[in-house]
Amino acid sequence: MTPEVLAALQAARAAKRPVALLTRLSDGAQRLWPDMDLPGPLAEAARTALRDDAAQNASLEGEAWFVHPHNPPLRLIVVGAVHIAQALVPMAQTVGFAVTVVDPRRAWATADRFPGITLIHEWTDDAMAALAPDSRTAVVTLTHDPKLDDPALDVALKSEAFYVGALGSRRTHAKRLARLTEAGHGEAAMARIHAPVGLNIEAVTAPEIALSILAEVVAARRGAALATRAVPAQAAAAA
Repeated sequence: MTPEVLAALQAARAAKRPVALLTRLSDGAQRLWPDMDLPGPLAEAARTALRDDAAQNASLEGEAWFVHPHNPPLRLIVVGAVHIAQALVPMAQTVGFAVTVVDPRRAWATADRFPGITLIHEWTDDAMAALAPDSRTAVVTLTHDPKLDDPALDVALKSEAFYVGALGSRRTHAKRLARLTEAGHGEAAMARIHAPVGLNIEAVTAPEIALSILAEVVAARRGAALATRAVPAQAAAAA
């Protein structure tokens, strides 16, 4: 590996930016995508490797290449140490997410209720700013309290988080969107919010709701088509 490629790879890791390292097997020549221009077939192989989190082989003009994805860790930030969170956290860990629970209410966010999980007791906007959601981060707000959920959503919508979900009914979400509009968010940003959170599986219990949320997070990560369910700003203003 040349010093230039190594420096670029280290810079991408420090910035938590996904990159793919491609190595030509015949002579060890290396390229880093998307930092360097690549022919179409190699660029597509790099894109697929990053999407699937899996190394793969590629070929260009009879030359074999090995494609190694370097992705930041998958993260799930859960705002609200509620019963749904207790069910969601272990499920998310099982499918490969590093989970952080944010809740300033220390009586809720305890090691007994969330064993082995990183707990942050700062106010939600400060916690979210410190966590700095990136393109490999999902954010779910579950407190149902605007004082806690809204500041977290404000930060999440300004980030590259690939998924932003918020617990609450359609009426609750309409009021939420009205507040976020007043905070300066446009319709494009607010349309990113999945609310009511989770796939519609007629979930009732906390574990069922957690399952629906995680299913929607995974679907968003994998690029599955999801219906936009955010209430338009006009409806929010009228609610």
